[in-house]
Amino acid sequence: MKRRYVVLDVFTSRPLEGNPLAVVLDADDLDTQAMQRIAREFNLSETVFVRRAVHPAHSAEVRIFTPGRELPFAGHPTVGTAALLAEERFGDVAKAIDAVVVLEEKVGVVRAAVRLDPSRPTFAEFDAPRLPLAVRADLPSKGAIADALGLDAADIGFENHVPTIHEAGVPFAFVPLAGLEAIRRARLDVSSWKSACGQNEALPVYLYCRETIHHDSTFHARMFGVGFGIGEDPATGAAAAAFAGVITRFDQPTKGSHSHCIEQGFEMGRPSLIDLALEIDGKELVAVRIGGSAVRVAEGTIDVSRASV
Repeated sequence: MKRRYVVLDVFTSRPLEGNPLAVVLDADDLDTQAMQRIAREFNLSETVFVRRAVHPAHSAEVRIFTPGRELPFAGHPTVGTAALLAEERFGDVAKAIDAVVVLEEKVGVVRAAVRLDPSRPTFAEFDAPRLPLAVRADLPSKGAIADALGLDAADIGFENHVPTIHEAGVPFAFVPLAGLEAIRRARLDVSSWKSACGQNEALPVYLYCRETIHHDSTFHARMFGVGFGIGEDPATGAAAAAFAGVITRFDQPTKGSHSHCIEQGFEMGRPSLIDLALEIDGKELVAVRIGGSAVRVAEGTIDVSRASV
């Protein structure tokens, strides 16, 4: 049976930039094996499968797969799918309107606000389904991290920022680097990284620095997708959600709302801009929002009649 799919570029307002996403519609009768095989066929960072919602008030149930595994939650699939479902529901709009899309993901229910505007790409923003947590697990030494990245130990860290592990549905190893020059030189040797982690899980590695390319960006980032079946990711919304915990820990923002723009994917020729908003009450992080634009770049059908065989 043939199923319709749409490919979008997410966290960008321009086609052929940002992070590409495949969304397969009407995927109710596809089993897990079939969805994983289709995700490998698309071979993008993630592929989303849209199914009927369990709760009738929600928009859809979605399953999210990398080429190598299923994820309970991911940012650019959430932004892209919310934007697409709003476009599918309302079609071409004559004036700007706001819509709400409620997605059932493995991590839980995710609510997204979508802005449809005939003069600009669709923008979607969602509330992170979980607040970020620091994961209490041992990271390799600074020297071992530097060796795995092809860097010097002096490149690791800036100000009071040191390597940590945080998660908001998916755990990442967050490694601060001195600046753009160091982050551009980084090349992750997966074997060295796994060896350095020893008995601990070799997590995906998120590099970040405060020096940026665009003057209105707050952080520059790269993400190496160890365990995801991908090398480097152009834009990683799930990591951005967890990164809110890193910012809260080291920068100690004051009470109120704080907006950040994370630039990622520039080293890959896929520039991406991720909006990250933190809400602080006292000294506690109480809410995280992730947002970005999405543009359609392709659509068609895929024959999945033998995907489970």
